Amino acid sequence: MSGRRRVLAAVVAGIATAAARGGLDWQPPGGAATWTRTNHRGEPVSLLEGPAVTAGVLAGVLVGGGARATAATVVAVVGGGAFGLVDDLREDSGTRTKGLRGHLGALARGHLTTGGLKVLGIGASALVAAALAPPAGGPASRPVARAADTLASAALVAGTANLFNLLDLRPGRALKAASLVAAPLVGTAGGTAAAAVLGAASTAVEADLAESDMLGDSGANALGAALGTALVLGTSRPVRLGALAVVVGLTLVSERVSFTRVIESTPVLREIDAWGRRPAAAQAGADATT
Repeated sequence: MSGRRRVLAAVVAGIATAAARGGLDWQPPGGAATWTRTNHRGEPVSLLEGPAVTAGVLAGVLVGGGARATAATVVAVVGGGAFGLVDDLREDSGTRTKGLRGHLGALARGHLTTGGLKVLGIGASALVAAALAPPAGGPASRPVARAADTLASAALVAGTANLFNLLDLRPGRALKAASLVAAPLVGTAGGTAAAAVLGAASTAVEADLAESDMLGDSGANALGAALGTALVLGTSRPVRLGALAVVVGLTLVSERVSFTRVIESTPVLREIDAWGRRPAAAQAGADATT
């Protein structure tokens, strides 16, 4: 039955993503210009994919799984999608605050950027999600150990949400990465969330690769939060801690190293990254993280 529910979660997520994207395109809130940005080629691209993917993942999650697992995933995805959307639509383009370090530095100086609000909001929702989630292997027996486990799980959910936003710098990249991470998690206790990510990603990837849509912070944060929660729900404590170490390490590296440059200089990664995408135009300059 659980396998059928996961298939159903993927199907519902895909259908809901398509339906939400069609509805938003028919009548975009605030008008189409509100959602239009310029991509790496200097061409217009729509951010409407992000809310559509968020809605699709939520729909898929709601059709299967236990009550606590569903509640945890919904909180994480809503937090990632909503606070990412605030940053997408309200970011002050006149400031040059970029990256996690930049936003945290602004917070330390008493200045709340939309990126800083996103950090706080996703962090808070991740903490609630981690508290709700029944972690694989059962909770730790001692209060201090339980608290540490919850904090580590919250950091994993929030960190994964942020990491997938850092990957959303080229068409299809974040969706491909999300699918690769989600696939092995489908057979775990976090399988409903992973299946929902696969369903939503499979629907969104065509327009993303065609460069008419992009995930934006909303969609990328929502996908990452869903996958972080799937890891919390479906993997053992050592695996969760190992995943957290990888997420933290990649986030720190991203402050100084361009993921795009690394991918383009690595043949296997370059081929996977370019699959399905229009031939790359000559690029100038390094990527700017958000």
